[in-house]
Amino acid sequence: MSVSVLSPTRALGGVSGLLQVVSLLGLVLLLLKAAQLYLRRQWLLKALHQFPSPPSHWFYGHKKEFQKESELPPLLERVEKYPKACVRWLWGTKALVLVYDPDYMKVFLGRSDPKPHRTYKYLAPWIGTGLLLLEGQKWFQHRRMLTPAFRYDILKAYVGIMADSVRVMLDKWEELVSQDSHLEIFGHVSLMTLDTIMKCAFSHQGSVQMDRCSDQGEEGSPAEGGRAGEGEEQEALGFPGHPPPCQSKYGLPCRDHLDQMRYTTMCIKEAMRLYPPVPFIGRELRKPITFPDGRSLPAGILVSLSFYGLHHNPNVWPNPEVFDPTRFSPGSTQHSYAFLPFSGGSRNCIGKQFAMNELKVAVALTLLRFELSPDPSRVPVPTPIMVLRSKNGIHLQLRKLSDPGGDKDKL
Repeated sequence: MSVSVLSPTRALGGVSGLLQVVSLLGLVLLLLKAAQLYLRRQWLLKALHQFPSPPSHWFYGHKKEFQKESELPPLLERVEKYPKACVRWLWGTKALVLVYDPDYMKVFLGRSDPKPHRTYKYLAPWIGTGLLLLEGQKWFQHRRMLTPAFRYDILKAYVGIMADSVRVMLDKWEELVSQDSHLEIFGHVSLMTLDTIMKCAFSHQGSVQMDRCSDQGEEGSPAEGGRAGEGEEQEALGFPGHPPPCQSKYGLPCRDHLDQMRYTTMCIKEAMRLYPPVPFIGRELRKPITFPDGRSLPAGILVSLSFYGLHHNPNVWPNPEVFDPTRFSPGSTQHSYAFLPFSGGSRNCIGKQFAMNELKVAVALTLLRFELSPDPSRVPVPTPIMVLRSKNGIHLQLRKLSDPGGDKDKL
């Protein structure tokens, strides 16, 4: 019997040949991918040629432009230079159209284009597949089922719960202010809103803010019957020049009085114009779209509806960086899609009236107990992270009002 042994030279030759074949296949695949990316870029250039854009790098697009402390200043520069929309290149083969014109917004929000799956898929493990992420008929069914719970006459019953949560927060502030007039309020406000939603949506009986039951009458938590000065707070909820509030049987402001808080509402709306809670939303065009000025986009294009850009657009809002509540005074005229803090169209925020009620109660009760002023050494730096947040927190200087009940006639 003879045994043939493969020589080392022949073995190395076989391995070398295999490596050459693998290298050749890798090169072919690389060339195919490069050709695919090149064709994608050429398609995007052709599809977006009607929309202006600053010069971009062929590979990393406008990344350098938006790598500053906040993305918002360069966005505002674009809004001023390109009044309706512009292109932002994320990479050489990925771009989106930034939209911040009310007429464009109206066209987009009147359609049912889906959210970009690649962007919103990361939210699913966190919040589940609810109204925000659902599409089509299933979304419509869920929305129709939940809408009755957010009717105005239903929500008015929760005003007392909102007020209780706000008072817990303000009581904590009084303790802290006695030590130092400076306070970072973002965490406190977040806990207060969480406390409110837990009680209103889930009938939670405890207090998230105090980490103990709020209905046992413990110190620091509002028990039935309220605390000293509560009546004065309720009486003064109207704000400057407003009629005295009508009272519910629980001593809380009724629905009609919340409607009468015109000046408070004007201030809240102007604040949300300057700082919209959700600065942008994304859409992926399912069908081609044509705008009132004749410009069009094909299907497959990514679009970012920039509410922050819309609210700061000088062609829509004169002197957009100035805080001016009279923009929302009765009788003022504005485009129906110029102010979209809760988005618009059929997929607007279902909880917008709930949020407005909570804001009115929180603002009114806070200003009855404290004088607030910004901390000039720590100016907030707004940044868009799904919602609009401040990179360095929200720092205020607080001064407790000595006798809020005595000042009620001045309000």
